Amino acid sequence: MGLLTISPSPHDHSSESVPKLMYGVIIALLPAFLASVYFFGISTVIITVTAMVSCVIFEFLIQRYLMKEKPAISNGSAMVTGMLLAFCLPTNLPIWLVILGSFVAISVGKMSFGGLGNNPFNPALVGRVFLFISFPVQLTSWPEPGVNHFAYLDASTGATPLSIMKEGLKNRESISHILLDIPFYQDMFMGNMGGSAGEIAAAALLIGFAYLLIRKIITWHIPVSILLTVTIFTGIMWLIGPTSNPNPLFHLLSGGLMLGAIFMATDYVTSPMNIKGMWIYGVGIGIITVVIRIFGAYPEGVQFAILIMNAVTPIINKYVKPRRFGEEVSNG
Repeated sequence: MGLLTISPSPHDHSSESVPKLMYGVIIALLPAFLASVYFFGISTVIITVTAMVSCVIFEFLIQRYLMKEKPAISNGSAMVTGMLLAFCLPTNLPIWLVILGSFVAISVGKMSFGGLGNNPFNPALVGRVFLFISFPVQLTSWPEPGVNHFAYLDASTGATPLSIMKEGLKNRESISHILLDIPFYQDMFMGNMGGSAGEIAAAALLIGFAYLLIRKIITWHIPVSILLTVTIFTGIMWLIGPTSNPNPLFHLLSGGLMLGAIFMATDYVTSPMNIKGMWIYGVGIGIITVVIRIFGAYPEGVQFAILIMNAVTPIINKYVKPRRFGEEVSNG
């Protein structure tokens, strides 16, 4: 007989369930998916479907044959992992690498810790970082938007705005000169730039963010704390050295910041449980992201920042606790 553990009162009943929440996230990701299809064509569909199906199959096989328990793939969590993983990858990535990343995301990032609700790290980011470290050339060859919507492996490739900025600053070029090789901010906002499916179209990601807030699937605290922290610290750097540091708007619209802040850092399992902890968590992600982007070797830092703060989440939950219900506040 299993042990039923009930937390102390008060209890709050809700009609929400894991499947409702997971499928709500998928719906929120659809605007960004459609934007990526518009700019990159059939390749977006190929890698997204491949990642989602692979994650579902691997989770089923592991639960059924290794963990000897009833598969729970209908809850949608594996599909969310697959979709988020696909959004972190170049849309011209070979299928076998997408499948390998899906395997690592599910087997190492999720099921090795016991499955849904037990994983300390975001599974999609575990898969993405594994691919990035193991296959850096393939993971940094980004397709150019709108060149050939029916091309897949033969799509034309180019650098992302973050990569162009990083390389230009490394060569001691001025910001004004580097910006000549980067899309206008309105193009970056709408998604007309190189990158992964989830790095483009900030407008589409913000539509998904609004949906998540309206549905109350997430709260605003983590995304806002991340984006606000990045804005403040990159703003300070820009004011100190405007000729050698891009302005905050560039940082907000480029790379995977929006995707990470809205859809990955807000994962229920790997983020803090209370509002104060969420702010600490979000500020930490923002600071680490800026440090890696400006001072690190990689042009992007949000994926590493989220994984690092995932590891810190248990400490935040331990030391940043809400006052117990009915507990008296000492005046002394």
